[in-house]
Amino acid sequence: MVLVLPTLLVSLDIGVLFLALPHLSADLGASSTQQLWITDMYGFMLSGFLITMGSLGDRIGRRRLLLIGAACFGAASVAAAYSPTPETMIVARGLLGVAGAAMMPSTLSLITTLFQNDRQRGLAIGIWVSSMMSGAALGPVVGGVLLQLFWWGSAFLLGVPVMVLLLVSGPLVLPEFRNPGASRIDLPSAVLSLAAVLPVVFAVKEVAVHGLDTATLSGAALLVGLVFAVVFVRRQLRLDDPLLDLRLFAERRFSGALLAMLFTAVSLAGTFLLVSQYVQSVEGFSPGQAGLWLAPAGLSIAVGSLTAPMLTRRMSPGAVIAGGLVLGTAGFLMISQAPVTGGALLVVAGISVAHLGAGPVVALGANLVVSSAPQEKAGSAASMSETANHFGSTLGLALIGTLSAVVYRRAMADAFPEGAPGNAGETLPGAAEASAELGGGAGEALLSSAQSAFTSGLNAAGVVGAVIFVCLAALAMLVLRTPRGDAAAEAAPGDDVRDPAGDSSG
Repeated sequence: MVLVLPTLLVSLDIGVLFLALPHLSADLGASSTQQLWITDMYGFMLSGFLITMGSLGDRIGRRRLLLIGAACFGAASVAAAYSPTPETMIVARGLLGVAGAAMMPSTLSLITTLFQNDRQRGLAIGIWVSSMMSGAALGPVVGGVLLQLFWWGSAFLLGVPVMVLLLVSGPLVLPEFRNPGASRIDLPSAVLSLAAVLPVVFAVKEVAVHGLDTATLSGAALLVGLVFAVVFVRRQLRLDDPLLDLRLFAERRFSGALLAMLFTAVSLAGTFLLVSQYVQSVEGFSPGQAGLWLAPAGLSIAVGSLTAPMLTRRMSPGAVIAGGLVLGTAGFLMISQAPVTGGALLVVAGISVAHLGAGPVVALGANLVVSSAPQEKAGSAASMSETANHFGSTLGLALIGTLSAVVYRRAMADAFPEGAPGNAGETLPGAAEASAELGGGAGEALLSSAQSAFTSGLNAAGVVGAVIFVCLAALAMLVLRTPRGDAAAEAAPGDDVRDPAGDSSG
């Protein structure tokens, strides 16, 4: 519970502002650019610092880093809740991201310290993944409920009692682990990792928000990130104790699991965004209603994550992952058949089935990644697992969002050869605005065409998601074929297991 609560909160903080942002922006007087930074700064810092923090935990102690991150997260939450200006809010969101990056790899790597028994560790990671994915899915729902009851700052203050609980109970129940042979962290490597990750994440987000309208800026940022990535890799290969041990990628299960997790996140994040827009802009649900309708997606991936470790007692992890991906393919195919009207139930069922099928990938993939690495490198391996998830989500928003936009524009160009009025030919919100200005039958016809065009983009995303999941299922069967476990894995779930310090943790 001590490790699950901060994981749930860090994930929940990604989307808790979605519904509160308009109220927050009005109170603080934030410009459109400042609103974008308030939303994105948390994800930027979280993604950029994961690798550094995972390696730092191996060096100074994972429990120590977790508690430091918790204290900083609590303080930054208070600062964000009572921010007087947009600039203060942006800084507070950035600090929340850095603190979240300190906690996430530590929570996962500490699980490998607590549970030496393969079966227990697999179930524990399944619970951890469930909390992470459920938090991300329930963020908008929780934000909407808090907004109805309190003011927007309550969305941040939610984290304070959780962090206090962690600071009090963590030293009592969590073991400490650090690599006694590790040298000091290589600061140039830490800077290079940030210089490589942040421009790439920025480029992907620019494409997600503006499409190809800012192709020059996005391309330049991507090029800068790739150049620093090459320099970072070359430095890691020369160091005796690198920040990121690239030798881990030589392990087939490690690299295969990371690849599967990356592209699973690509498929889910991009399609989930379109589904959330569909139920609001096409089906006409309010934000609160849409959040409740989409809640089953978060619950279904939790079920898949918890069920997967149990299935590995009868099948290999590769077979369980492949089976889940085949199930998820059916969910994407349901989305590919969504109609323009009356398709809410089909679409929500489809995205829920897709998340259910993705549960084994995320749970067993994380287990394969951290268990493939030596114990002293578990923090670094956990950070790579988290980076694959977060970067995959960001990449999915850009790639699948761009695909949907292209399909939408082409469909609107076919429907209005001489050009749709206003911004109706570019986005569905633009079509809704133009429709309101036109009014009457012409406005209704314009909005109907735009909704049909958007649904076509959603259908295309469903097809792409299905193709990706089929390819990943084949990858799982080829690369992730592993024995069900050694003698420790065959032990009964209740067997006593002792941690490295010698303390019993059954």
